Amino acid sequence: MFQFDNSYAQLPERFFAPVYPEPVEGPTLLKFNAALAQELGIDADLSDPQRLAAILAGNVVPAGAMPIAMAYAGHQFGSFVPQLGDGRAILLGEVIDRKGTRRDIQLKGAGPTPFSRRGDGRAALGPVLREYIVSEAMNALGVRATRALAAVATGEPVYRETPQPGAVFVRVASSHVRIGTFQYFAARQDIDGLRTLADYVIERHYPQLGSEDNRYLALLRAVAFAQADLVARWMGIGFIHGVMNTDNMTLSGETIDFGPCAFLDEYDPMKVFSSIDQMGRYAYRNQPGIAQWNIARLAECLLPLIGADEDKAALTANRVLTEFGQRFQSEWLNVFRHKIGLVQGHEGDGELVQGLLGAMHEGEADFTLAFRRLCAVAAGGGGGGGDDAFLSSFKDTANAVEWLAVWRTRLSEEAVPDSERAAAMRAANPAVIPRNHKVEEALAAANYGDLSFFERLLGALENPFEDRPEFEDYTIPPKPEERVLQTFCGT
Repeated sequence: MFQFDNSYAQLPERFFAPVYPEPVEGPTLLKFNAALAQELGIDADLSDPQRLAAILAGNVVPAGAMPIAMAYAGHQFGSFVPQLGDGRAILLGEVIDRKGTRRDIQLKGAGPTPFSRRGDGRAALGPVLREYIVSEAMNALGVRATRALAAVATGEPVYRETPQPGAVFVRVASSHVRIGTFQYFAARQDIDGLRTLADYVIERHYPQLGSEDNRYLALLRAVAFAQADLVARWMGIGFIHGVMNTDNMTLSGETIDFGPCAFLDEYDPMKVFSSIDQMGRYAYRNQPGIAQWNIARLAECLLPLIGADEDKAALTANRVLTEFGQRFQSEWLNVFRHKIGLVQGHEGDGELVQGLLGAMHEGEADFTLAFRRLCAVAAGGGGGGGDDAFLSSFKDTANAVEWLAVWRTRLSEEAVPDSERAAAMRAANPAVIPRNHKVEEALAAANYGDLSFFERLLGALENPFEDRPEFEDYTIPPKPEERVLQTFCGT
């Protein structure tokens, strides 16, 4: 089934712990991503779902697999933990996809590992399906993220506050190396380990850096820019990760771990959904600053490799942190320029975007719907077509009306046909996102054995930039009684 070509398991033994998945009682295939399997070059026998479920749940370890739990540390809500590691995840192995890219195949919820810290190493059905939904949605929205290969029911309960159905999630990633992986070796003052890890990441993710005069400084800059670009795109779709700990930031620049994540309903820059984020550390507006803070922690780890003179190494690393801020601001403005239909960059565009966001905040406008309705305003040109629908998104329209006039003046400075501008805006502003209440609806039904809501939601998210009447209910903000106020980690 898998054509494994494992590299991380060839690293020194202190990088991981060998561990085999723990068999489960009655694995049943809930969802298999056949399109992704084809992309990965995986030959899956769909005619025998029982055996496929046994493999994907970890009951049968396929030939060539080298199952391991990766070691890492991390800052969790600002507090450093010197040893975390894969407590409920097992890296089964790596494959080379059809484009020649190395991809990890990981089982989440396949039993305890040496890093489980008294945990059971299992996963509940709800968090597994949430990760499946959101990771595939992010991919469809054009945001780099890990992927979902499969979800498998275990036939066994897991015990959290209450008994819940158990499941295994099969995750695909460019790699699972995190900032926390570097912190693990830095905390042990293991310079050889740091160098081995950095060389591995460069070879796997940034081979173009191999000829740089200071390849480790170049690595820091490459990761910083990848994360700046990623968070800018999060902001553009109203995504709130919810737990931006250093062990949840990858060196590859992919979004990883979707436990308490959520999407904005009405625009509020300080919005927090995660039940464990009591102080709002990872609020929507704080995400760029936290990403920069996390990159600073990576820089600390890389200092011994960047230069023998610690002061000089710190000075050059600090320049990268400044560059992160500049890169993020540039990418953020680029994302939002596209969202409001601007083709060329003019001075004052940032203030124009902030003006709209301020009006949305004051008017409690739904983030996704307001931007989508603005596309129709653009299509109407100067005649005001679509204004009423756009303004209906606001409880207080005064600021929005004023903003529209300023925006139309700015559009007049660019000779772009209305239809062309509107089409470009529709390609930048999704009609459908994984709205929190719709995700919860699908998970609640799945816990009672009904996967129809889950399947329909996945169908709606496949083409999020298209207006499809059959999925119109997924474009509508929640009613007051449907609003999701908190999301949970699910571990």
